[in-house]
Amino acid sequence: MAKKPKKNQQQSGGTPATVTLTSAGVDFTVHSYEHDPSHPSYGEEAAEAMGVSPDRVFKTLVADVDGALVVAVVPVAGSLDLKALASAVGGKRAAMADPAMAERTTGYVRGGISPLGQRKRLRTVLDASAGAHDTICVSAGRRGLEVELAPEDLLKLTEAVSAPIARA
Repeated sequence: MAKKPKKNQQQSGGTPATVTLTSAGVDFTVHSYEHDPSHPSYGEEAAEAMGVSPDRVFKTLVADVDGALVVAVVPVAGSLDLKALASAVGGKRAAMADPAMAERTTGYVRGGISPLGQRKRLRTVLDASAGAHDTICVSAGRRGLEVELAPEDLLKLTEAVSAPIARA
């Protein structure tokens, strides 16, 4: 008789992000590719490797808004507008979080931080441009691994708000 996996144990090589999606019964597609450590941009590398437009591939950034960590999910083709992020969560000032703090808090490594299945659930804001697409891609929790899902499902699972937080 096979052993039943422990509650927080990853199944079949999954990540906390894919386990979260599977547990929620959400439709998603996993895309994997060979990560090139010399590539200058994790997000652009993902878009190129998957053959997906960079406006459909979203990066997960962690910022400090008035002393609290907040997750911002924005297209890799753009950048995060920190002032807009602060405004979206009712804050005054935002700055990028210390990378080591972001890794410790989320449980993921930089370049592989997913908005899903984080060690500590953080307040999340998804850029409003995601709503223009049937599906978007976000990190699945490891460099070289992305999940494609409906933006509505990402909003629901992360309890995120949608706001215009990206700059072209």
